[in-house]
Amino acid sequence: MPPPRPRRRFARTLRVNEVVRESLADELERLSDPRLTMVTVTGVEVSPDLRQATVFYAALGRHDDATAQALRSAAPHLRAVLGREVRLKYLPKLHFREDPAIERGQRVEEILRGLHRADRGGGEDTP
Repeated sequence: MPPPRPRRRFARTLRVNEVVRESLADELERLSDPRLTMVTVTGVEVSPDLRQATVFYAALGRHDDATAQALRSAAPHLRAVLGREVRLKYLPKLHFREDPAIERGQRVEEILRGLHRADRGGGEDTP
């Protein structure tokens, strides 16, 4: 008996997520809003019915509400660009969330550096 095939909807959703991410990232680079400099679209999760899209972003060196507000105010423009560039049955409503993976990665890196320093400091003879 052959192994079960993966669901096609899953592969399609991944493709849609990537196309939407690329389109939004390209348009963010073109925007002139200074609050959106150094903002990167790290991922997109489009709902299976294509009506909602959660856009994950990272703002280099910033964790403020100004970036989130700027993205919310640019959402109608970004959605219009998405409608022109990507052919979808429905144009998803955009919701923006700061990417938690970036912060978690920084925290893990900080812990590893601390462990490395502790190993170096613990193995040396201290007077």
